[in-house]
Formats: sequence, structure tokens, C-alpha cells
Amino acid sequence: MASSTTTSTMRAIVQDKYGSADVLRHDRIARPEISGDEILVRVHAAGLDRGTWHLMTGKPYLLRLAMGLRGPRNPVPGRDVAGTVEAIGPEVTKFAVGDEVYGVAPGSFAEYAVARESKLARKPANLSFEQAAVVPISALTAQDAVTVGRVQAGQHVLISGASGGVGSYAVQLAKALGAEVTGVASTAKLDLVQALGADHVIDYTREDFTATGNRYDVIIDIAGNPSLSRLRRALTPTGTAVVTGGEEGGSLTGGMNRQLGFLIVSLFIRQRLTMVLNKESGSNLERLTALIEAGQVTPTVDRTYPLDQAPDAMRHLAAGKARGKVAITI
Repeated sequence: MASSTTTSTMRAIVQDKYGSADVLRHDRIARPEISGDEILVRVHAAGLDRGTWHLMTGKPYLLRLAMGLRGPRNPVPGRDVAGTVEAIGPEVTKFAVGDEVYGVAPGSFAEYAVARESKLARKPANLSFEQAAVVPISALTAQDAVTVGRVQAGQHVLISGASGGVGSYAVQLAKALGAEVTGVASTAKLDLVQALGADHVIDYTREDFTATGNRYDVIIDIAGNPSLSRLRRALTPTGTAVVTGGEEGGSLTGGMNRQLGFLIVSLFIRQRLTMVLNKESGSNLERLTALIEAGQVTPTVDRTYPLDQAPDAMRHLAAGKARGKVAITI
């Protein structure tokens, strides 16, 4: 294993049980070890996303079957990462110590995190570490949504939750493909959605996009609230609805029941109702890197917080106040 440091401990945010941001604490723990195709990343910044919030709270409860019944098996939260390669396992071939990388590394709210080689890509040259850290999970989800939705030039595409993490990337990716984009957001965030490149904006506090009479070729439903009948009403007869979440789905299964229901109904109608299965891979990140370096996609960083203030960052995210993304700096 190649390495540039012998430090055996590190600062990290840890949690012993599921709950609100109050369960998070700043502590010093053992630095993780690596083997095989694993890479030790010296974390410069980590991103927040709704998935990190779900893993912190343990909701929906179905998640706990995989993550730990009484508490998280990995006590360090965070998954988005941007940093430099500190050490590499013997099977790593694409990266060397000192490379600047970004990607997915469970436990990224710490000075060091471990990532599989296949989950990393070289950091875009035109981004800071804070900007790069807020790209991976949200942008990969958005990329999968426009791919599954088969977004094409000239189509009318509506994106709900357009001011959030996934939505802010979905707007830009749909525009990069040549679509005419309508973004749905709250009053205070409409200016952000316009700045992202949306052709039209809808204030959901004043207008229901499913009741306007407009029909869309593709709807990317990130907010996760409209019923099936309402979504279908806003689609063209052969349009596609892509469901990426479901925050209103309850504590047991979250939005999974809703998504599976859509898939079943889709078998019997002309409209396509489908869902996102995010492929967190370095090769997909490289596709995003090309768009970022070409200026077609730009991360929106709402706020940055130092590592010891990660609980405050999580509260800001949970309150729905974030305009775009939030980053933790180390």
C-alpha cells in the first residue's frame, strides 16, 4: 500500500443511534484501513444530500435491514467526497497518491474516508473541492433521471423540486440536451431556478402544475408529492414520468410503495411511469466531468460548514432552506 502519512487517528462526525441531527457528535476515531481496490481519500470537502439525512434518521425503517437495525453499522455519516488520494490498495490501477478526486465514499464526514476505485473520478479542473463535493450523488441521480426519461432536444420537460440538490442538476442536464425546461420551486427559490437555465418557472405555493392545462413530454418528479392521477394529467398521451424520491411516503417504506405502484400501472397504459436507480460509478462521474469542464453544468453551493458544525448543516438541509447544495469542509 502506498501512503503519504502515518497518522493513526482522525477527526470525524459520528453517531451511535438513529435520530435527528442531535445524534451527531464531533470526535476522534481510528483512521480506516484499506485493501484490494480501495483508496484512502484525504477529505477536503463532503456533500450533503437527502440520502445522508435518511441514513442519519434510519427512515424509512426498511433501510435499517441493510444499514443496521438499532444503529448504523458505519457510525460516520456522509457519502459525497472530494479530496486527494492519501493511499491506494494493491489492486488500484487508475489513481496514484496525490491525485485530486471526487466521488462516493461512505463515511466522508471525516478527515479520511475509504472509496472503491470504481466509485471515484478525477476532480473537474475548474471546480474547488467544495464545489466538487456536492456533485456526485445528486448529479448522478439527475443524470440517471434524464437518461431513464429519454430526454431529447425539443421536448417539454418539467422538473419538480428544481431548486434542490438533484433538481438543480436535472435542470442543467435537460437544458444541455436541448429540452425546453419548466422548473417548479417555492417563491424564494424561483430566481435560482431561472439562473440555472430554466425556460419557465412555476411557484408551487401559488399554482399546481398538474392543473395548468399544460402537457409535458417528460416530468422528473423529485419532490415526490403528486398522486399518480395528477402526474398523468400533466403528461402527454405518450409522455414519461420519472420518480426520483418520495419524502411523503411514510416512515416504514418511504416513497418505495409509490414508485412500485407507478411501475405496475405503467404496464397497462401508454404513458411511461418509471423510477431512478442511481448508478454510482466513476465512469458516470467522468461523463459529468466533461459537462462541468465544458461549462454546461455548474454546482450551486448554498452554504459551507466546518466539520464540527455538521449537525447545523444537517438541520439547514432538513428544514428545506438549502438553495442547491450544502458542503462540509475539512
